[in-house]
Amino acid sequence: MATNDVQRIKTISEFHRQRGLGKPEHPLISLIDYSEIKHPPGMSTISWVLDFYSISLKRNIGGKLRYGQQEYDFDEGIMFFISPGQVFRVEVTNDPNGERSGWMLLVHPDFLWNTPLARTIKQYEYFDYTVNEALFLSDREEITMGNIVQNIRQEYHSNIDKFSQTIIIAQLESLLTYADRFYQRQFITRKITNHKILDKLEDILNEYFAGDTLANQGLPTVHDIADKLNVSPGYLTGLLKVLTGQNTQQHIHGKLIDKAKEKLSTTDLSVSEIAYALGFEHPQSFSKLFKTKTRLSPQEFRQSFQ
Repeated sequence: MATNDVQRIKTISEFHRQRGLGKPEHPLISLIDYSEIKHPPGMSTISWVLDFYSISLKRNIGGKLRYGQQEYDFDEGIMFFISPGQVFRVEVTNDPNGERSGWMLLVHPDFLWNTPLARTIKQYEYFDYTVNEALFLSDREEITMGNIVQNIRQEYHSNIDKFSQTIIIAQLESLLTYADRFYQRQFITRKITNHKILDKLEDILNEYFAGDTLANQGLPTVHDIADKLNVSPGYLTGLLKVLTGQNTQQHIHGKLIDKAKEKLSTTDLSVSEIAYALGFEHPQSFSKLFKTKTRLSPQEFRQSFQ
């Protein structure tokens, strides 16, 4: 294969064959001991797309996992989540089949069919996070996750009956909910890293609002900002919600309103001129947003300073 070819794995059974594993006990769900996985030749030159969910805790991966330009060394035990359709690549730097540990839970969307989780799994935003936004677990948190996985393993290896899917779904929901809780903790406890992101965010927004960028290019989108920060839009919004109580769009709008207030109170520019300078094609859209955020029209705000 040529470098950077993309290979799609459509079924869990196909994944087992690709990685040198035996046939899965269930075609739609599999819990794998990570130490048993074999990396195929040319692993580092191929990007992969799975048609099913992957939830993993891995150690000593012997390389880097890459999404786009983002990469992370898996020397410690951390969790990451891949949803169907995401592109990733493993760059093997050490012995590809050396000592590794951890587990990988594969769940095909069809396993969730006709259950509430089929709908609610899309609410767990961390499935859209990039790999450098993986979940770092404390020892206690890892034990919690391990106990849930053990329950899934016991049910998975039992005789499949009419209760099996319900029990496994309940355990899976518990696993995802705990992951949500632990991510919220991570946003708070990893303050140094997170505050660096916030500092850089402010620098980027200040640059946008300082020159003619807004007038020429319009208001930056959430994806624009996330790209400049090298984080995913979902991770940035989750971080801001925990640390500031606002999502990314609200944060951008807050900066916009502050700049608008400054221009309204310190210049003689008309409302239309201010709107155009702030990247709005239509002054009415600017006035509507300003009133929504401040409960005053731009003219009423300006008059309060006269």
